[in-house]
Amino acid sequence: MLARQRQEMILDEVRRAGAVQVSNLVLRLGVSDMTIRRDLDALARGGLVEKVYGGATSTLGRSTDEPGFEAKSVRQLAEKEAIARAATEFVRPGTAIGLTAGTTTWTLARFLDDVADLTVVTNSVRVADVLQQRGRTDRTVVLTGGIRTPSDALVGPVAVQSLRSLHLDLVFLGVHGMAAKAGFTTPNLQESETNRAFAEAASRLVVVADHAKWATVGISTIVGFDEVDVLVTDDGLHSDARRMLSEEVHELVVADLDSRGGSA
Repeated sequence: MLARQRQEMILDEVRRAGAVQVSNLVLRLGVSDMTIRRDLDALARGGLVEKVYGGATSTLGRSTDEPGFEAKSVRQLAEKEAIARAATEFVRPGTAIGLTAGTTTWTLARFLDDVADLTVVTNSVRVADVLQQRGRTDRTVVLTGGIRTPSDALVGPVAVQSLRSLHLDLVFLGVHGMAAKAGFTTPNLQESETNRAFAEAASRLVVVADHAKWATVGISTIVGFDEVDVLVTDDGLHSDARRMLSEEVHELVVADLDSRGGSA
C-alpha cells in the first residue's frame, strides 16, 4: 500500500471517529509503529490532524472554523491539480466564467493558459493575480470587491451586488465541505451569500472539491447537490460517497491521480 493511500485511510478514520490510536492503526494496516507515526507526522504538517500522545485527533472543529488560505493551499495538492485538469475541459474559448475564492479554484486558474478570449469574474485577489500574471491580451479579469475573509475571499454586499447583474456561461464553485444532508457548505455566512450569487449568475454550475471535503460541514449551505450541474472530485472519494453523489448531482466527474486525467 502506498503512503498516500495509507494516509487517506487514516484521515478517513479520524474524520469518522474523531481520533485514532497508533496501536490500532498498526493492527489494522499491518505496518510498523514507526510507519504510522511518520504518516501522522505528514498529516499533521498538512494541518489535517493534530498529534496527541499515542495517536491523533481531528482538526475539524466547529462549523464556523475557517482555515486561512496558506493552511489550505498545502492540502491535497495532487488531488487539486488532477481536479483542475479535468475541470478545464469544460471551459470553451470566448466564454464568460466565474471562479469563486478557494485553493482549488486558484489551482484551476493556473490551468487556463491555453483557453483563448476568456472573461473571468472572481471574488479572489489570488485568483485574479494568477490570471493577470499570465500576460494574455485576450483575457478580461473582473474582481468583485468586498470584505476579505480569512480564506482570502471578497464577500459581502459589494460582492453580491456586483454579481447580481451578471450572466456567466460557467461558474466554478470551491467549497469547504460536502455532506449528505447539508449539501455544499462554507464556514462563513457572508461567503455563502456571495457564492450563492455566483451560482445564480451561472448558466452551468461546476463544483470542484477533493475527497477530503466529504463529510465536512460548514455552518451555511451554498447549494444542494441537486442544484449542481457537475461535481469534479478525485478518485480518493470512497465508493459509497460516489454512488450517492452520482444519484444527486447531474454529472459526477472523478479525476484519476494515476493518469492525471478525468473520467466520468
